[in-house]
Amino acid sequence: MLKRYLVEREIPGIGKMSMDDLCRTAESSNQALATLSPKVQWTHSFLGEDRAYCIYFAENEDLVRRHAEIIGLPANRIVEVPRMIDPTTP
Repeated sequence: MLKRYLVEREIPGIGKMSMDDLCRTAESSNQALATLSPKVQWTHSFLGEDRAYCIYFAENEDLVRRHAEIIGLPANRIVEVPRMIDPTTP
């Protein structure tokens, strides 16, 4: 069973990277995911000025960290997210 993880990456200037650079980063991530699939899945990322917050589904934290190592990006903080709420939560 896959668990949900939030990965915080400290990447100076990521919020100002060009779309071409971001696309190359996503492509690199997708290639790494192909080797780790189906044990790790990347769903999306939120980009701030100097940080990225990425949502993954994975069997465990070690696989999320392995993905980061393969693509050469930091995984400064990895937090398992066992529950979520949103505006539709009763």
